[in-house]
Amino acid sequence: MECEPFYQFWSALQRCSQERMWDATIDAVERDLDRLNANRRSRKLLGSLSLDASLEIPDYHRVVDIHLQPGGYHTEFMNTDLAAGAIYDLGLDVYSNGAMGCRNEFLGELLIEHFLKSFPKKNPKIILDMGCAIGNSTLPWARRFPTARVEAIDVAAPQLRYGHQRAESLGVSVQFSQQNAERTNFPSASFDLVVSHIMLHETSARALPKIFTECRRLLKPGGVMLHLEIARGNSVFENFMTNWESWNNNETFGHHLTHIDYVALAARAGFAIESARCERHVGERDPQQQLYSAESPWQFISAVA
Repeated sequence: MECEPFYQFWSALQRCSQERMWDATIDAVERDLDRLNANRRSRKLLGSLSLDASLEIPDYHRVVDIHLQPGGYHTEFMNTDLAAGAIYDLGLDVYSNGAMGCRNEFLGELLIEHFLKSFPKKNPKIILDMGCAIGNSTLPWARRFPTARVEAIDVAAPQLRYGHQRAESLGVSVQFSQQNAERTNFPSASFDLVVSHIMLHETSARALPKIFTECRRLLKPGGVMLHLEIARGNSVFENFMTNWESWNNNETFGHHLTHIDYVALAARAGFAIESARCERHVGERDPQQQLYSAESPWQFISAVA
C-alpha cells in the first residue's frame, strides 16, 4: 500500500487536512479568548474544578502532540489557560464531519444506550469518567442520572478548565479534577460505575493494565467498568487503514490495540473473567461520515466487580 501512488496521495491529503484543521480552529479560538475568560470569571458554580499543578503529565502525552493538535491536550501558557480545550472542542466537530452531534456528545449517548441495554437493573449513584477531556461525553451521563454524583478526571488542565466552564454554561453539575487514570486519589470501592470514551488508545502499553487495575480498585462490589473504544477493523485492510492514525496522526498507541485481549486484561486486573466482555457496535454509517469502513467503528469493553 505504501508504494501505491494513490495511497501516497490520499495519505498526504489526510495529513494536510489535519494540519489545516488546527490552523483554522486555533484562529477561531484566539479571536474569542477574552470572552471565554470573562465568562469563566463571572459564572455561578454548579459543579467544581480541582487542579493539581504537581501532577506529572505522562510521557504518552508529552512526547507527541496527540492528533497533531499543537501543544497536545495539556500545554498551557498562563495560569488560567483554557485554549487547548476550546481548540479540541472545535477540532473534534470538524474531524468527525459533525458525526458527534451539535454538542459533540454522541459517544456519551452511545455508551449510555449500551449501558442501559446491558445493565438494565443498574442505577449508579456515583459515576467516574476517566480521560474526560472537555467533558463532552461526561455531560450526557449527568443528564441521564441527575441524582448521581458525576466525577470527571483528566491529566490536562486546559481541557478541564474549558470543560468545567462548558458544563456550567450548559447548566450541568460535574466535579472535574486533574488526575491520572493510572492511579487516582479516590478511595477504594467508591464508585458504582467507571467509564471512558476513546481514552484507552491514547495511553500506553504500561498504562493500560494499570488503568484496568485502578478501575477494579475504585468499584464497589457489583459496580461496572465500561470503556468505549475505536475498533481497529474487520480485515487486514481495515486494520491497516484504521492504523493510519498511529503512523501519521500521532495516535501512537492505537495500533497496539488491534489484537489486544481486553477480557484477559480485565481478568488480570482482578475482575471475574466470566463478567468481562468485549462487544462490537455494528451499524452502517452515513456515507458522508465514512472514513476507513462503512461500519460503525466502536467497541464496548465491560466487566463487573
